Amino acid sequence: MAGFFRRRARHERAGFQLYTAAVTAARDPYLYVTLGVPDTLDGRFDSVALHAYLVIRRLNMAPPPGAELAQAVFDAMFSDMDVNLREMGVSDMSVGKRNRAMWEAFHGRSVAYAAAWADGEQLAEAIARNVWRGQEAPAGSPDALVRLVRAQAECLAEQPLEALLRGEITFIPAEEAAR
Repeated sequence: MAGFFRRRARHERAGFQLYTAAVTAARDPYLYVTLGVPDTLDGRFDSVALHAYLVIRRLNMAPPPGAELAQAVFDAMFSDMDVNLREMGVSDMSVGKRNRAMWEAFHGRSVAYAAAWADGEQLAEAIARNVWRGQEAPAGSPDALVRLVRAQAECLAEQPLEALLRGEITFIPAEEAAR
């Protein structure tokens, strides 16, 4: 049991650094101003979830200890969500329930993106369904987000696991990635 916690602790710092980079990429103003991702709590969650999904996907495709680092990114994400809920004034009694709902939402999105990955049209539909949540997406924005996630995935695939294990990751600026 102690080995399990040491493994988790070994990747905790890198997991937080990778997650922080995903959040920074998810906050790129181009996503909100040009592509029309809703600049709301839900819209920002979906943007963070999409970028975190890309990091976790990359790490899960890597040899060991990629999956352990992916788990550290996931843990960092939901630790951050917990802190954010508390800062927003959500009562201690409700934080766990809300965090679980966000975990389930993230899991559902991850499953949908993975299932649709090979088909650009299906991926655009999955992204639009989650990001715009039943509202009309701006013309061309779902397709631009597909280009963006594919470009980011290629960029992440080229980054060595050794760098990722140190918490070093690079995202392409959203405007460039969406071309």
